[in-house]
Amino acid sequence: MAQTAIIVPCRLESTRFPRKLLHVIKGRPLLRWVADRIAREAPEIPLYFAVDHPLLRDCLAEAGCNVIMTNPTHQTGTDRLAEANRTVRADYVVNVQADEPLVTGAQIRMLARLLAGGAPMATLATPFRRAVDFANPNQVKVVLATAARRALFFSRSPLPYARDRAGIVDDAWVQANPCLKHLGLYGYHADLLQKFATLPAGRLEQIEKLEQLRVLENGYEIACDITEDPTIGVDTPEDAAKFEQWLG
Repeated sequence: MAQTAIIVPCRLESTRFPRKLLHVIKGRPLLRWVADRIAREAPEIPLYFAVDHPLLRDCLAEAGCNVIMTNPTHQTGTDRLAEANRTVRADYVVNVQADEPLVTGAQIRMLARLLAGGAPMATLATPFRRAVDFANPNQVKVVLATAARRALFFSRSPLPYARDRAGIVDDAWVQANPCLKHLGLYGYHADLLQKFATLPAGRLEQIEKLEQLRVLENGYEIACDITEDPTIGVDTPEDAAKFEQWLG
């Protein structure tokens, strides 16, 4: 039977929020909130953390987590993931981001099912609710082939473009149309994960600065399903404050 593992790539430094994974929220570093959440939500799937610094290793080791030290010079989280899986040797790898403290077991199992169904790569999307978020280039959009649940394109631009409205949309229009936000949760078949670093970076990836476009540009399919579960990705100190407020 094919083995599935969760691997969380962790990098100490962050441009927009220095050392955010060690930022303390209600007495615990953000990384520990994420680790505890995953272990509670998906206890049936082996969990590993691929880290680039002893400070992250020590933070996780205190909680008894499985930690793999990886090369600190990796340019992407996917490269770090691939190195870690050469140790784990899972057939399918679910990649949860280290700054996603509200990931759910349903989301993790959804990715695992997509991989078990034959997808070389899988990811998730969620409906936009606000026009201001749909217009935000930091919130990535995904367009799907609806029947096949397959990603056609990812972009920072508002897609689909409302031509009849000259691109001017409100919350009601966004909610009534297939306006989907891409979530930074991925699943990989081990073969594609190991090949990823050798694939040439495509022109669209370079323009949009979206790593997942490399997969599409090299002819691989990305399965994508939709989740309604709420998320808070912690990219800035303001996001950390939102998560702390959510905790109550």
